[in-house]
Amino acid sequence: MGIFGYGTGGRVFHAPLVDATPGLTPAAIVTSNPDRVGQASADYPAADVLPDADALFAKAGELDLVVISTPNRTHVPLALRAIEAGLPVVVDKPFAPTAAEAAKVVEAAKAKGVGLTVFQNRRFDSDFLTVRKVLDAGRLGDVFRFESRYDRWVPKPRDNWREFGDPAEAGGLLYDLGAHIVDQALQLFGPVVEVYAEVDRRRAGVSVDDDAFVALHHANGVRSHLWASALAGTRNPRFRVLGDKATFTKYGLDVQEPQIKDGLRPGDPGWAVEPPSDAGVLGVNDDVETVPTEVGRYEDFYAQVRDALLGKGDFPVDPASAVEALRVIEAAHLSGAERRVVTL
Repeated sequence: MGIFGYGTGGRVFHAPLVDATPGLTPAAIVTSNPDRVGQASADYPAADVLPDADALFAKAGELDLVVISTPNRTHVPLALRAIEAGLPVVVDKPFAPTAAEAAKVVEAAKAKGVGLTVFQNRRFDSDFLTVRKVLDAGRLGDVFRFESRYDRWVPKPRDNWREFGDPAEAGGLLYDLGAHIVDQALQLFGPVVEVYAEVDRRRAGVSVDDDAFVALHHANGVRSHLWASALAGTRNPRFRVLGDKATFTKYGLDVQEPQIKDGLRPGDPGWAVEPPSDAGVLGVNDDVETVPTEVGRYEDFYAQVRDALLGKGDFPVDPASAVEALRVIEAAHLSGAERRVVTL
């Protein structure tokens, strides 16, 4: 595997998960940042640490797949270059700055017969897997509303591309956290026919959205209410799912990201196990039961990538689903700007 980028994405998510997957090896890492060069060399001494994309593509014949975990503006050109080189590719989220650009990459991969997938890792979050299990059990009855919050407390804007205002950067919360919560809503309840959004800049000097609410009307009648904020100072429910027989409420965020930062890896004791205090509750009024949280499974993503490379299964995320999520995010931006409901 070749990995473009050794910032948070490459260092915390991709390289450790690739390294923990039997049959996969981080063979090349591209970064020009001197500090990250040293870190990558120390973390993966057997990998070639390369200064730029040209150096990696010169070794394309030695690689089986590349991972693109670089600033959003580079996702499309790097993905297209990988496809042209015949290299299957994993693109980090958001897939592209626009749905049209993402669709162009999908079509290029199809035309070339090259594998393509998108790193929607939060389909493998413990809390999301628990919501899926509750829905599959049918205990909620007919679900009519899905609420999802992905909040942070970051009162001072950070000086990185996620905060840059150039549209090519695809910065802001709707592209960052929204790429997860919109994707999860689509995975649970299917296509969206209407989008309404309130998209704001709340912190002084910020150039991109940092506080957003998005309401989705799914074709099946379910309404998803999604929140993301950089100024949420207290804990709110991560998920709340309302049905005509019961409600399910879940607090707490998946623990896999902080565990990786602390040095844990898939298979280690306690991996992906949330505190019992974060278990969700299911029921009506005081007649509720605790629902144990599922164990998260980030390792499944790259295990499925490996199997797909070996012809033993499909890649874990259909890139067409990421194109659809971008269409919803674009509609949310339009709705927020024009203060109206946008029909898809």
